[in-house]
Amino acid sequence: MSGWGILLCLTAGCGYQFTVEGPGPVIGGSAGHVVQGPPIRLVFPVLKNNSFEPNLEFKYTRYLRQALQSVGSAEFVDDASADFVMEGAILSVGLSSLAFTRTQTQESRVMVKVLLKVKDRKTGKVRWSQTGTSTAEFFVNATSTSDSERGLQFNRVLQDRAVEQAGQQVAANLADQFLGARERGVFDRNGKEIIPDPESGGDESPQISAPSGDLVPPDSQMP
Repeated sequence: MSGWGILLCLTAGCGYQFTVEGPGPVIGGSAGHVVQGPPIRLVFPVLKNNSFEPNLEFKYTRYLRQALQSVGSAEFVDDASADFVMEGAILSVGLSSLAFTRTQTQESRVMVKVLLKVKDRKTGKVRWSQTGTSTAEFFVNATSTSDSERGLQFNRVLQDRAVEQAGQQVAANLADQFLGARERGVFDRNGKEIIPDPESGGDESPQISAPSGDLVPPDSQMP
């Protein structure tokens, strides 16, 4: 179903509902924050995708690049002119039921987890590592009626939209964390501070290929 079709369906009162928890994300962190000095020059390849959502790594990589650039804290360049290498992975995309009946889920929550770390390009030393999580909620409207196939398709549209919304929010959060590390001098020429990843138990170099994505619950009525 096209974006216009969804809009018309919603405004016409066809019974579908969509909601995402909290206000919509603002890519680029806090408004009005002025970054001092030139941006950090980074090589940032496409994220690894350890979830079961196909091609999500391209969207999430774009969200992160936009968020980091919009706060003025990073510039993405080729390997020869970069000072640091940013690596990352989508660790998981989970779907849980918030409200349900005996036969179907009525409201679901998407939860995403993304890992980023930054290495010195010359020494390979990890300067910064952070895991970010975010959630988004949506109503599920598939039923066991003759129109259930259409309902399942529309539910998938809502689920995809929630996954995107959560990805934009986690990108904004990670960009804020990166900016804070920069302001503390983590990426200065002689900077020695290493921020351990909270998910790794203090390990300075968490493994990118850690947890895989969560399976969709069988009662969620998702395709």
